[in-house]
Amino acid sequence: MALKPAVFLDKDGTLLVNDAYNVDPARMRLDEGVEAGLRRLGSTGAPMVVITNQPGVALGLFEEEALIGVHLQLARMFENAHARLHGFYYCPHLARGVRRPYALPCTCRKPQPGLLRQAARDLDLDLERSWFIGDILDDVEAGRRAGCRTVLLNNGHETEWVRGPFREPDYIVDGFEQAAAIVAVAMRAREVA
Repeated sequence: MALKPAVFLDKDGTLLVNDAYNVDPARMRLDEGVEAGLRRLGSTGAPMVVITNQPGVALGLFEEEALIGVHLQLARMFENAHARLHGFYYCPHLARGVRRPYALPCTCRKPQPGLLRQAARDLDLDLERSWFIGDILDDVEAGRRAGCRTVLLNNGHETEWVRGPFREPDYIVDGFEQAAAIVAVAMRAREVA
């Protein structure tokens, strides 16, 4: 089976209005331009996979099971945008967490690429032909470490701007719709080439 290129997406601050530690599906809202962007990305046929850090589990703010409802609501939101969510991968760990099973360093917490690599194995994805769209440089680093091209949303969520060899995005844009347009054009160009 041939590996497929994918679009990896950060959740909070990229797809959804940033609502810290929210796991209430009723409060989840797509950010500006996301519905149109998802529609455009969906038209490429590329699998779309959410990659998200969820340290609220390790911090004792919510149970890991609460993320099932988040996943289901995201899938509905994608469907309403005429797109499909192919995977939802999260890291519940935080080294300074208060819940022992989750209070540990790991390779799945962004900026590490563990979740992208796991998704690639599970879904037969070609990381080198894939993209990661996120709102902070940890997203960019995770994508670059996995071999993906990256787009950073310059929407005010990155506040530290600590640069490094894996923290230089391919593109910096102001909104999700613009990011989706870049990725969709690039994916279609590769199909033709």
